[in-house]
Amino acid sequence: MSALSSCNVIAFVATTEPARARDFYARVLGLRLVEDGPGALVFDAHGTMLRITKVQSLVPASHTVLGWTVSNIGATVDALAAAGVAFERFTGLAQDERGIWTSPDGAKIAWFKDPAGNTLSVTEFPAM
Repeated sequence: MSALSSCNVIAFVATTEPARARDFYARVLGLRLVEDGPGALVFDAHGTMLRITKVQSLVPASHTVLGWTVSNIGATVDALAAAGVAFERFTGLAQDERGIWTSPDGAKIAWFKDPAGNTLSVTEFPAM
């Protein structure tokens, strides 16, 4: 057994604008704020600690850094869009009118950005 196989994961993203991140993750995404400390905002993401590190400068990654598994991607995308989230479009991906792409294995994925430009996603995996 690995030294970490029974340990909880902590997720991290960064922001240069903590007030905007706090509003987005709490109000728009609905996560519960646990702490607003000097170095990070800490949210409860359904039992996983999400630390949004407060940084002076940030170059967002060009790939997805954080994602959620959802049971109904259409309803989730619609709810997020109603809260003001804009979904990303990627050249070469056959996304539907809401920005949802269906992967070759049947997973449905939609991407969006947080206020710092971090790419986030929601995914509905096919039923097994």
